[in-house]
Amino acid sequence: MRLTVFKLTALSVLSLGIFLYGCGDKKTNTDTQKKDNTTQNQTQTEQTTQQQDNVKKDTMQTKTDTSKTTDKKDSKESNTVILKTSMGDIEIELNEKDAPQHVANFKKLVKSGFYKGTTFHRVIPGFMIQAGDPNSKDADRSNDGQGGPGYTTPAEIKGKHEKGSVAAARLGDQVNPKKESSGSQFYIVTGEASHLDGQYSVFGKITKGMDIALKIEKVKRDARDNPEEKVVIKEVIFKK
Repeated sequence: MRLTVFKLTALSVLSLGIFLYGCGDKKTNTDTQKKDNTTQNQTQTEQTTQQQDNVKKDTMQTKTDTSKTTDKKDSKESNTVILKTSMGDIEIELNEKDAPQHVANFKKLVKSGFYKGTTFHRVIPGFMIQAGDPNSKDADRSNDGQGGPGYTTPAEIKGKHEKGSVAAARLGDQVNPKKESSGSQFYIVTGEASHLDGQYSVFGKITKGMDIALKIEKVKRDARDNPEEKVVIKEVIFKK
């Protein structure tokens, strides 16, 4: 847009210059006429040069702006993430409509690499598999399920607990009457869990890799439902 306006402005200036020259005194002597013509030509040459320089600047600016737009577009994270686990990949579509704060928080953690090295520390066949605790990265299993980023997320309780649903874990009502969610721990529904509707914030659903989730829920586990052999989240990435 700036380039088009400049061209119109430059042409208007040239036209105005020619117009004023044509309306001059017809009795002007030859020397004066030549001098005026020389001055006019120099002015036009300078204007043309200035126009060319501005065109180059506008072109370079346009390229720069386009580059910035492209970079911004390329860097935009998707609403679909992939959990790359030691047992296979699980693809999850995030639900911004029902749980915008949970989705924004989850994306932030994904971008920071927070989940890399965490494990599915609690699995119950026919019910759900739970992950997202930074405490699960080390060899001490006694504190698995107790960690997080140091904050909670306000409740956004709308979604249903269907098979494949992804929801945020939280502390019980006795100590958490507002039903605020853990800042990082989440669970994937692998069976019947409708009794949790209206109690927990659902913020996504599996779109691919449900078979992997079902494999995870069947691994051997200890008395605390923690898999005997760690099921590790290698990384979580945005789907391109």
